[in-house]
This record gives sequence, structure tokens and C-alpha cells, in this order.
Amino acid sequence: MKTIKHISLIAAVLLLAFTAQNASAGNIFSKKKNDQQNFITIKGKVVDAENGTPLVFATVAVKESNVAIVTNIDGEFTLKIGEPVTAKNLEISFLGYKNKTILISDMKDNGYKNVISLESAPIPIKEIIVKPLDPVDIVKKAINNIGKNYAEVPNLMTAFYRETIRKNRTYVSIGEAVVEIFKAPYANDIRFDGARIYKGRKSSDVEKMDTVLFKLQGGPVSVLQLDIAKNSESVLTNEAMEYYNYSLTSVIEIDNKPHYVIDFIQKPSVDMPLFMGSLYIEIDSYAITEVEFGFNLSDKEAAKSIFIRKKPLGMEVTPEVATYRTKYREQDGKWYFAYSRAEVRFKVDWKKKLFNTYYTTMSEIAVTDRTDQEVIKFAGKDKIRYTDVFSEKVSSFTDPEFWGEYNVIEPDQSIESAIRRLSRKLKFSDREENK
Repeated sequence: MKTIKHISLIAAVLLLAFTAQNASAGNIFSKKKNDQQNFITIKGKVVDAENGTPLVFATVAVKESNVAIVTNIDGEFTLKIGEPVTAKNLEISFLGYKNKTILISDMKDNGYKNVISLESAPIPIKEIIVKPLDPVDIVKKAINNIGKNYAEVPNLMTAFYRETIRKNRTYVSIGEAVVEIFKAPYANDIRFDGARIYKGRKSSDVEKMDTVLFKLQGGPVSVLQLDIAKNSESVLTNEAMEYYNYSLTSVIEIDNKPHYVIDFIQKPSVDMPLFMGSLYIEIDSYAITEVEFGFNLSDKEAAKSIFIRKKPLGMEVTPEVATYRTKYREQDGKWYFAYSRAEVRFKVDWKKKLFNTYYTTMSEIAVTDRTDQEVIKFAGKDKIRYTDVFSEKVSSFTDPEFWGEYNVIEPDQSIESAIRRLSRKLKFSDREENK
């Protein structure tokens, strides 16, 4: 069945291979930017107005352009704006909160972090009683409106990609890149997206890997599969709906618009492992604007066959948690892919060792700019393939000013300290080699 065949593409978004060998150094595919321009840098933190809790993955966008970024797990962001003359306002949005617009001129200079408070936005149920409240009917309307709600022409997007691996609580591998994305139209027979690396870097601590080197296949192109409005075969088709139960659980506000919250879970009678989660569907347009979901890992053997492609003898690897998140941004009545994140936790058990080791892999991509002008599809030789290992496509890094004017996801405190530690180790290794 089409639904079942497509499962492995999204479920194995962090496709893993295990090996006891060291990774070979990869080559970087990059180019110099010709049109250097002045830009301003704004740092900030987005919090709940009532209790000061950081708001994670909030969207921070320049209203007058396509430039945007998301906050990290500490609620912090850094935004570099290359058009300070035309850029006037920042708009901050977060699920269940009122949007906030701030004059860029009112923000403190880049040496400071601006604290931006958002107020929650409860939606009285009486506001939507005229709408149908059958969750199955709501999801079907969302499916039928995909062609109308999303881009009808190809887009070229600039995005920041990061993937990390943690052994227990310690980061052992970090890779980052600015990537270009060819986003094909949604209502088109040829809907395949493509990605290529513009500039990237990596670092890893092989000693901490405990003789196991995790390799994440596909990198940015795999995380793009989490665009569930486009890659809808696993959840958002009439055929797929037969495998799920749907329920309307709430109504909340996103981007100042009321949304249905539709939970879905596979039916008890369905044996194959599927997904469970929440769809956020805008009430007026039936656009799917956010999705939070996970993979059903109750059948351990089935989950292993999907996630694990290769492992050493004597090792038992079990996926324990697999969670995914996707966000879209609305501009001029159309919704555009904006952010996706995948996180998978594995238990690794060596037969001859007393204690288990836990590895957590994370990949995320945030669209920082886009255009629909003069968009040309990438040549096949430039594109990242599902079988590619991202860490083998980029070079090691030590330069703290590596990103220059590019917008990136601000590293959280633990990732930031890991980057410093791995960079120091790399610099030491370089000095040793040059003696």
C-alpha cells in the first residue's frame, strides 16, 4: 500500500548506520557569496508574559521580507537582517499566544539580548460553534485544500540545518550547514524537493563514541520529508485516514488565527507501527500550519527494522522515542514550509557490558529566506541524496566567526559549550599534526 511504503521515508528521517571504524574527512561544497551587503544583528529571548518561561521554537520574522528564524530551547534567537532600510518590524509568533510586532528601531543593539514577552491567547469555544466539529470532516477538508493553501509555484529557500548526537548527556557530534532548498509546488505531479549544501562545518569526539560511530543518512533532505502537507501519504490522504482515529481536543490561536487541534492515533486493529500526534488546522482556510507527532515504537522488532540499517555483531540497538515537529509560515494567503525537527533516542546494549548506553540524535532545519523569482531546479550532481552522510560532506571547524552574515539557529547553552570543547580539541589536534 502507498501509505505503508512511505512510512520508512518519514519514520527513518534519522536513518542510522553503525560502524566501528573512524569517519573519513569529507570535502566541503561551498561557494563565496558575491553580493556582500551590510546587515544588522538583533539578539533576543522570547518568554511567556505571565511566568517568564522561555518559548521554544517561536518564530521571529521580519514582516517586510521573507527573513525569519526560530528560537532555541532557551527561547533565544539571533537575527541578521541584510536590508535594514526596508526592514521596519519584527513579528514574533508562537502556538497558543498572541502575535507581537516590534519596531526594529526599538530593539537594543547587538551586544544585548532583548526580552520579548508574549501573552497567551485563549479562544472561547462559542466563536466556532458555526463550524463543523467532526474531526474526520475537518481533516478531509484540510486534505482537499492543500493545493489551494500552499505554494503553487517553485520556491528557492535558504535554510540553516543542524544535526547532533549525544551519548547519554554529552554531545559527541555536531554538524551544521547553510543549505539551499528547491521547493517544488504542492499541487503538482512532480513534487520532489531538493537540497544542496552552501556552507557547512562539523566536529566530533570519536573517543566518546564508545567504539560506535553513528552516521545519519540524508541530512537536510531527509528532514524535508517532515513537510507533511506535501509528503502526506502517511497521514493526510483518504487512504491513510482509514488507519487512524481522529479527535478534536482544543481550539487555540496561532498567528492571531483560531485553529482546531486534531489529535490522531492509529486504530487498535492496525498491526503495523504508524504515527500519533496533533494537527493544527486554521479554521477559516483549513490550512495545516503546525504538526507535532511521534512514531509508535511499541512493536520493538518492527521499529528496529525501520530505524536500524547496520550494526556491529554483539550489539543490541532499540529505538525508544521518536518525535517530530513541523511548522509553516503564512505570507499573502499562502503557507510555506518554515521549520522541522526530528529527535530519536536509542538504547545501545553490548552483550559483554554491564550497563546500557543511550544515544540521542537530533536534526532540525529552519528556513531563513526564500524567493519564487527565477527559481531553477538543482542539477542532480549538486543535490544531497538520501544515502549521503552529511558529516562526510562538510569539513571540520574551529572558526567562531564561520557563519558571518548568515542566519542560524542560536545554539542552546549545552550545544554552545560542546562546540567550544570540540573546537578546542580540534585546534589542539591541528597543532600536533603541524609539529
